[in-house]
Amino acid sequence: MMAHFVLIFILIFGVIIGLVSYYLGRRKTQTPVLAGVLGFVLGLIPIFGIIYLVVLMLKKDVVSNKYSENTEANL
Repeated sequence: MMAHFVLIFILIFGVIIGLVSYYLGRRKTQTPVLAGVLGFVLGLIPIFGIIYLVVLMLKKDVVSNKYSENTEANL
């Protein structure tokens, strides 16, 4: 019975880490889906998921192509 709760907790934690990773990946990487999937997989082991989120948060934002095209056109 207790094993079911642990399994459900781990799966929910993995999904939450995956969603947060995807959200951060949209700003921090050029491949947000890959960041989300990696976050889910690492989130299955909670300490690795938290470490991955911290590393992703500390990463600098990626400048999008739309933003760089607009600034170049204005120059």
